[in-house]
Amino acid sequence: MGDAASFMPRVGVLAVVRRARSFLLVRRAKAPDAGLWGFPGGRVEAGETLLHAAARELHEETGLQARGTHNADIFESLHYAPDGTLTFHYVIIAVRCAEIDPGTQTLCAGDDALEARWFSYEDLLTLGPRASQRVAELATKILRDEA
Repeated sequence: MGDAASFMPRVGVLAVVRRARSFLLVRRAKAPDAGLWGFPGGRVEAGETLLHAAARELHEETGLQARGTHNADIFESLHYAPDGTLTFHYVIIAVRCAEIDPGTQTLCAGDDALEARWFSYEDLLTLGPRASQRVAELATKILRDEA
């Protein structure tokens, strides 16, 4: 395992946007999870609230305007190189976001996203290894909590 002191955990956010039983996902362009579908997100910048960071990342990656409403979940994401060296350590806060003017905005993948699109909950569940860890689990939790 790598030198833990060289990799302090970083705080990241995921922006979880839902329309009925559909969720907005992006296909990531960069590590970790390059090429996989996941919720838009990224690092929290110094002086930025979690809710603002989620809304900013959402806009940068999808073009959508939204406001963060509340923290929906928290988990850790640790990634290792094949030799066991720690490459990423994030504490991730999933933030529920509400669109501003739902249905009137156009998706446009940008920044760290190769693609952005809406997935029905059922289609999201079929992504399997094409999705980042916890995507299905988090979508299920959101639907259950907001039922």
